[in-house]
Amino acid sequence: MIRSTARKRLLTAVALVTGVTLLATGCSSSGDDQGEDGATAGRVLNVWAGSQTPIVANFNPFAPTVLHGALGPVYETLFVYNKAQAAEPTPMLGESFEWNEDGTQLTVTIRQGVTWNDGEDFTVDDVVFSFTNEASKPAYATSAEATDESTVVLTFDGPQYTNEFALLGASWMIPEHVWSEKSAEEMTTFTNEEPVGTGPYTVKTTSDAAYTLVANEDYWQDGKPAVKEVRYLGIDANQSAEDLLKAGDLDWAGMFVPDPEAVASSGGPTGYINTPQDPTVLYTCANADLGCTGPQTDVAVRQALDLAIDRGTITDKAFVGLAGTISPTFALLGRDDEWISPDVEEESPQTADIDAAGQILEDAGYAKGDDGIYAKDGQKVELTLTSVDGWTDYNDAAKLIEEQARAAGIAVTASTVSWQEFSDSRQSGSYQLIMGGVIGTSVADPFQIYRDWFSGDYTQAVGTQLEPGEWNFSRYANPVVDEAVKAAAATNDEAAKQEAYATIQAEITRDLPYIPLVINATQTFFNDTDYTGWPTEDDLYAFPPSWGSVSAGYVLGNLKPAE
Repeated sequence: MIRSTARKRLLTAVALVTGVTLLATGCSSSGDDQGEDGATAGRVLNVWAGSQTPIVANFNPFAPTVLHGALGPVYETLFVYNKAQAAEPTPMLGESFEWNEDGTQLTVTIRQGVTWNDGEDFTVDDVVFSFTNEASKPAYATSAEATDESTVVLTFDGPQYTNEFALLGASWMIPEHVWSEKSAEEMTTFTNEEPVGTGPYTVKTTSDAAYTLVANEDYWQDGKPAVKEVRYLGIDANQSAEDLLKAGDLDWAGMFVPDPEAVASSGGPTGYINTPQDPTVLYTCANADLGCTGPQTDVAVRQALDLAIDRGTITDKAFVGLAGTISPTFALLGRDDEWISPDVEEESPQTADIDAAGQILEDAGYAKGDDGIYAKDGQKVELTLTSVDGWTDYNDAAKLIEEQARAAGIAVTASTVSWQEFSDSRQSGSYQLIMGGVIGTSVADPFQIYRDWFSGDYTQAVGTQLEPGEWNFSRYANPVVDEAVKAAAATNDEAAKQEAYATIQAEITRDLPYIPLVINATQTFFNDTDYTGWPTEDDLYAFPPSWGSVSAGYVLGNLKPAE
């Protein structure tokens, strides 16, 4: 099945793993959190999911400033999809689902016996409302109808196999009896400080420094949650969170740490797992027909730069060995191998090939000048590469690329800009090269990247801001890719999808509108002494980071205090 991805929470993830600097609060656990026998059964589980101080109470799942604890711990989806592995979705508020033959209708069986945390029954009417209200109605949905007390049928204006995840794994179920009283504007703006959800936790308190969730004693999964109280801390710097981990005062956090083993082996009881997920690339403004300017608009320059990069050195020096190997197909190696065409290279080269890079340029009519830089028609291959100031791993990688490119006769000047300048330039197309991230898919299928990042339907001419939901920052437009994307979107047949993906991969691995670098680290630290049930390499049942939308609630529900 083709599935899509949830963007908003994944953007938070990208920000965390690319070096956003954050700083600390004095909240920590204490002996008062323990039970009478000193065991961990009564202790508060302390979490950092990226929130900074002062924390502002907002548990509205449709609000941009929603707190992490709302997304999974309080509100739930119909199913849980495991971003970390190729696996079937786990039933939650939905028990089963089935597509019709042409992908225009999705029938979902709803779990019975579930109640909202205010005591009201969860019903099919709530599901219908969750898919038809003005805040979250899918644009492609034509109707949502309850056909009996346990069945909802969603109907669409065309095949929607590719949006399975968005519908079943990223659409929050909300109570009609609470939300129907809100206007369309209120549904996205009210702070919802006392949220009514079906999840394993309810909100207890919120302060500037932290907010606390307590177990929903009427939760529909018997015996869960076993951890009765969870405190989400506001911390303003990675170093402060690292210090709390080492002291044993933080139990779960997802963040970039250059020396994770030092944290895991410190005095604090801390387990560690790294699950690289999101591609780090060089965005290139590639399409001269849509207004891009500079040498990078020539595919030969992009191909030569791709071969000039020593990815092994970048992984070791900029990402301290924590990044994963990237595929130029943008399928996630290991998880998505079935979708990689045998006719393209599975992995991007890990060492530079200076001779091959030069040959590509010379075959394209470039000649090396006295200064060692290639030029054609009087224009030198001189490029500006920007990265966000303070994203130290990206800044270091950009400097390495500057050195490596010059060795191949390509003049790259690396510089840093503010986040706002970075955002504005990629939105408008006013750049040559940017060190940036691609949002990896939440399911074992690269379709979402192909459609959102490579499709001509998801971009604008240079000078025109991309619209919400458009991610094709390179301005890439290739009718062969566009047709293959449409073919993949219209089928649920694996062989047909593989054929469409082979076409896409042949085009994008040649054209390289985004030059692949690494799969960036996704690090998670957790207290595996006082609590059991964490996702591990041996049992990676869910995406592990504390900031994971949907998955965080699923993980919390599976934790138990150590005996």
